[in-house]
Amino acid sequence: IGLEGGHQIENSLENLDALYQRGTRYITLTWNNSTAWATSAFDEKFNPEYKGKGLSPFGKEVVLHMNKIGMLVDVSHVGETTFWDVIATTTKPIIASHSSVYNLCPHQRNLKDDQIKAIAKNGGVIQVNFNSGFIDPSEGKKEDAFIAKHQTEMDSIIQSGQNMYVAEEMIHKKYYEESQSLRAPFSMLIDHIEYIIKLVGVDYVGIGSDFDGIILPPQQLDDVTDYPLITKALVEKGYSEKDI
Repeated sequence: IGLEGGHQIENSLENLDALYQRGTRYITLTWNNSTAWATSAFDEKFNPEYKGKGLSPFGKEVVLHMNKIGMLVDVSHVGETTFWDVIATTTKPIIASHSSVYNLCPHQRNLKDDQIKAIAKNGGVIQVNFNSGFIDPSEGKKEDAFIAKHQTEMDSIIQSGQNMYVAEEMIHKKYYEESQSLRAPFSMLIDHIEYIIKLVGVDYVGIGSDFDGIILPPQQLDDVTDYPLITKALVEKGYSEKDI
């Protein structure tokens, strides 16, 4: 079991232990929202008051406690300041459970080369996110235009009591064919996997689809039954069975 967003421990190591006892084996330190003890990538980019904050002393305590009890620290969603504080604090390998490559798609949710190298040096793993907006640099503007086109309808759904994320999903479902045209080419996902392999090696890259959290995966990848397409693409590129 993984927990996405450290706000759910409610600033309590006792709650952290209770979650561990119930089967939680990794925690994504933040979601898009920050906690009192760790800043998110979203907030570090868009909210000036979070710039340079990173992990608080309690945040470092959380990381060390997770190390101690055998719970993986997940740095997907965290801001750069938080990331480097985690690297300086952790005594165990970490993961990025669903992040892609910033150099190929400059989104705040993605990892820069020095971050990828730091995770590899730490013995951790980067699990590539399938979200089209995180792998295709042109997708963000196209999706913004799609939402802008249907903004009045979205606003109406929100005013009816739904939150923004539900409203967005409803619009994508209603205008299905238009929405599907926004999906990134499958080859771009392979580009992100290969980029990490070439930068730090096969041992430090995995699959972190984010199927339960995204609306637009790449073309051809609709659910886990399509994973063999990734295997096939890597075979065709000459990777060994051991590498794959």
